[in-house]
Amino acid sequence: MRLARFDDGGRPRAGVVVADRLLPLPEETDVLQMLTAPAQQRRRLIAEAERAGQVIPLSEVTLRTPFAPRSFRDFVCFEQHVEGMAKLGDPGATVMPQWYEAPHFYFTNHAAMHDPGQAIAIPPGCELLDFELEIAVVVGRAGRDLTVAQARDHIAGFMIYNDWSARDLAVREARLGLGFAKAKDFANVIGPWIVSPDELEPYRRGDRIAIELVASRNGEEIGRDSLANMAWSFEEMLAYASRGTWLYPGDVLGSGTCGGGCLAELWGRNGRLEPRPCRAGDEVTLSAEGIGTLTNTVVAGTEPVSLPRARARLEGV
Repeated sequence: MRLARFDDGGRPRAGVVVADRLLPLPEETDVLQMLTAPAQQRRRLIAEAERAGQVIPLSEVTLRTPFAPRSFRDFVCFEQHVEGMAKLGDPGATVMPQWYEAPHFYFTNHAAMHDPGQAIAIPPGCELLDFELEIAVVVGRAGRDLTVAQARDHIAGFMIYNDWSARDLAVREARLGLGFAKAKDFANVIGPWIVSPDELEPYRRGDRIAIELVASRNGEEIGRDSLANMAWSFEEMLAYASRGTWLYPGDVLGSGTCGGGCLAELWGRNGRLEPRPCRAGDEVTLSAEGIGTLTNTVVAGTEPVSLPRARARLEGV
């Protein structure tokens, strides 16, 4: 099953993607509820939609973000990517030992979701705009302190995830040691739809999923990798994320950028800004075997609002 949301007269509406067509679901259908509903209820809703007889070619549909995530944890599970990023600051650098100890993550802005195909504005003050090719999973069942074996039943679906990044802003923010701020605050894209886990079972190799991932810009391939190269499985990511806290339906977990899936990793390896940063007019396309293709175009942004430097503290107050 592939669940999407599309624009229906200015309102988002759920639908099922079948080959190159979209089958609209009843208007009150919620994508997340549909994704987490018992199989019998899903079949009933799809049968109701089929009886309605409304089928739309995908080429005539404007897709919306599949749903609004409740929270968004972004992991960093590809060693090749981590190694290339380490070389940005030091050409001789290798992966830090701490990375191998656990599938670390940070929280990103779940409210900065953009639709598939929507224009991505360069954030204020950014000159080094980058994309990042990831796969994200949707949590479908609540759970806490999950084992790895339990975690598989809590994964409701898979999506492509473009983790847009302002690399020059990130460098400045890293010096404070507080993690990402405005560098990751402006745009996230998931989609183009949610693929249920059974769709990817043919690609499963043990606890990994061997699908090919390809990142391109303006029709030119930038990099490719296999999702099987993740250092931790999605089940292990969920188990770690649930330690001492609850995961709920609608929470999203990103895999981290695949090897060769962004520009900055290549900058680190090449020792220069090659390939060049993204600029207005660029079309970025991320593809994942068994899932689909996610495309967005970069447009010019606005200038940053001027702010003063820190003021001196007042003595004796």
